[in-house]
Amino acid sequence: GQSYEIRMLDNRKLGELPEINGKLVKSIFRVVFHDRRLQYTEHQQLEGWRWNRPGDRILDIGESHLAGAAGGAQVGSPAPPKDIPMSVGIIDPRANPTQLNTVEFLWDPAKRTSVFIQVHCISTEFTLRKHGGEKGVPFRVQIDTFRQGDGGDYSEHLHSASCQIKVFKVPG
Repeated sequence: GQSYEIRMLDNRKLGELPEINGKLVKSIFRVVFHDRRLQYTEHQQLEGWRWNRPGDRILDIGESHLAGAAGGAQVGSPAPPKDIPMSVGIIDPRANPTQLNTVEFLWDPAKRTSVFIQVHCISTEFTLRKHGGEKGVPFRVQIDTFRQGDGGDYSEHLHSASCQIKVFKVPG
């Protein structure tokens, strides 16, 4: 799938939440259905997708395909090998094998952080008719960010953001 960059920014006002200064936060990315009617059957829809596409994931953190993406490469230099991640500043990226539509990672709000995600399903995979020309269902990329609590787990919600996406296959 095509990789899409999402830049993570610390949008605190001066003096706000000083307790996370110098600390890592955890962001959880999910691809979910945007339409409310599909949200009610999301679990069944995703299980059906898993059944039809064994071993595949809906969401992954992307790999490099661009020269200079690995940092330090100069314009005109050869493209880095495909196994060098494009994402910058992410720590301990994880993809739970049972949650095909979710990835998570830690990051430092004080440092430049950019994650490249890949969505491996297309919007028409969840439409009833599959004759071509279907409208396709909109997805939503949902990002929830948490800080570390007293128990050491990242359970204290800091921020949520989302955007609507539609994923299509290029004809041909």
